[in-house]
Amino acid sequence: MTTFSGSSKPRSRRYIAEFVPYERVEGVFAIHNPQLGQTKTAKPFLKCLIGDKTGQAPARMWTIEPAIFRAVSNVGFAYIEGETQAYQGELQVIVQVIDPTEPSEEDLRELIPSSKRDPEEMFAELKSVLDALAHPAARALAQTYLADEHLMAAFKRAPAAKSMHHAYLGGLLEHTLSLVNLATRVCPLYPGVNQDVVVLGLFLHDLGKTRELVYDRVFGYSDRGELIGHIVDGAIMLHDKAQQVMRATGQRLPQNLVLVLQHIILSHHGVPEFGAAKVPMTPEALLVSMLDNLDAKMNIAVSAARPEGGFADPSDQRGEGLNGNFTEKQWGLDTKLFRPDPLAD
Repeated sequence: MTTFSGSSKPRSRRYIAEFVPYERVEGVFAIHNPQLGQTKTAKPFLKCLIGDKTGQAPARMWTIEPAIFRAVSNVGFAYIEGETQAYQGELQVIVQVIDPTEPSEEDLRELIPSSKRDPEEMFAELKSVLDALAHPAARALAQTYLADEHLMAAFKRAPAAKSMHHAYLGGLLEHTLSLVNLATRVCPLYPGVNQDVVVLGLFLHDLGKTRELVYDRVFGYSDRGELIGHIVDGAIMLHDKAQQVMRATGQRLPQNLVLVLQHIILSHHGVPEFGAAKVPMTPEALLVSMLDNLDAKMNIAVSAARPEGGFADPSDQRGEGLNGNFTEKQWGLDTKLFRPDPLAD
């Protein structure tokens, strides 16, 4: 059975994080990466991820009309009815009813994941680190970014990624704050590294994502993101901000500061196959790239294995009949993860 009516069915809510195998579920969900497949009998079927503010789950609908698929893809949200099941170590949802629908503001608050931390609190903490930069040129450049109200408003709200790490509202700010806090602890261990350059590079490295991603509905890429991307856009933005600093102060920035910071932005993905325009070629760029990779991968790992900030409960029903002590495979890590506390009896 498939419906498409913009129906006014009652919207009950059971969060994805609460799903267990073999239960009936219904409600409005975000539809991520919808694809139209074919069964062995050449019938079209829907495969996608459904999401809410607590996470995502794979979903399948074994019979779907192409018109309904197009509507689901265009709207990005749907009321669904279905049943959860365990399949190849994952919990997935078999959909029987799907109804593309425009979510209300109340629905959106339930469907779009957000950082657990208050963005203004995080921003104030980040600003205090940037205010403490030792070199006046580094401070002046940071202040030029901080004074851009439109950019900072987007920075406080943007996710750090569409789906991999820190993929929730406020995730970009949370990721950046985590990185600069790491830098203030790690840099003193390497006296030859310029801490101001590392902290400033970490602040700037992903700011292009405020233009690359769209995040007022289901997370995706803007036209600018598809055509330019956050790495190149971040380097362009830095050139513009450096010009603003020099116009405002009448003084040139140190000769290599902008050059090295642009290199950090262009190289922070480490290697070309992961999107880097250059490999890191300064100690500061190397440290930025490694810290960025560390924080991204630990966010994936902890979110999967310790989603509530602690070790798995042995009685957790989500493990029964699925992977037990292991998470499902984490594609950003290319492995599954062991969940229990190794020091528990």
